[in-house]
Amino acid sequence: MSGSTPELPVVVLDALMPTAQRLVLNRRGSMVWEVEGPRGHHAVKVGYPIEGTADWPAQPWTALAPAREGAVLYHLGFADFAYGEWEGGTWNFQPWREGPDLYGLWDPCRRQGSSVEPHTGVALSCVEALAELHAKGWAHGDVQPAHFIIGPERTHLIDLALARGGSVPEGYDFPFRGCLVHYEAPEISRSVLDIGQAEPTPEADVYALGASLLISATGWRAVEYPDDAPRPVQREAVAAGRRRPVKAPGGLGELIEAMLSHAPEDRPTICEVGKALN
Repeated sequence: MSGSTPELPVVVLDALMPTAQRLVLNRRGSMVWEVEGPRGHHAVKVGYPIEGTADWPAQPWTALAPAREGAVLYHLGFADFAYGEWEGGTWNFQPWREGPDLYGLWDPCRRQGSSVEPHTGVALSCVEALAELHAKGWAHGDVQPAHFIIGPERTHLIDLALARGGSVPEGYDFPFRGCLVHYEAPEISRSVLDIGQAEPTPEADVYALGASLLISATGWRAVEYPDDAPRPVQREAVAAGRRRPVKAPGGLGELIEAMLSHAPEDRPTICEVGKALN
């Protein structure tokens, strides 16, 4: 994909007939567009394989991720979406979710000398979005601040390509090999280190949400390791439980501490987190 101007696949252009389009993201095997047209306002995701380099192994699964997410959206009963294949990989489109993400919304809380505290109502809205997914029998697998879009009416949990909980067409499926290590639960990091893959769980999602709330409110990762540490080193720190003390302001600190418990069985369920915030 390097060296050329990205374009939407022809099949997507035919389906949506854009009157306006904006490339939002093009990195690590994924392109995202914001598209407006006669069918409404959509996010279009296009996947392509990552070629191997001296520093980064080839990642063919990125080409399949949009179609895999489309299959998950189908299972979850979403409306106004579609997915399919193009010559470079797969694609999907789904409704555009308007609003800031969690990290962006809580930026004032992280400013030096700020007296602004994170709003528990926002935290509760994120909990509710994740609880809705868990209630349908799915684990997200990639919970992070950027995947909570705080809309005017509700919070949306996006990017479901790694979710587990139902059958996915074999041609679009691939093993879960972890996510952003900042938000990986210790058992996920340990499994990825030991066997190269893991199984997303609701318990790991709760840990990831705790880490997301912490970094959004304070700017600090849950686990201490050098900023430039390679991923195996990061995962060893997570698996070993080298956590920083939780210093979240307001009433969130104690709750986040419980969500970040090393053992999955010691963490509250997402419903218990919601009750604590109500």
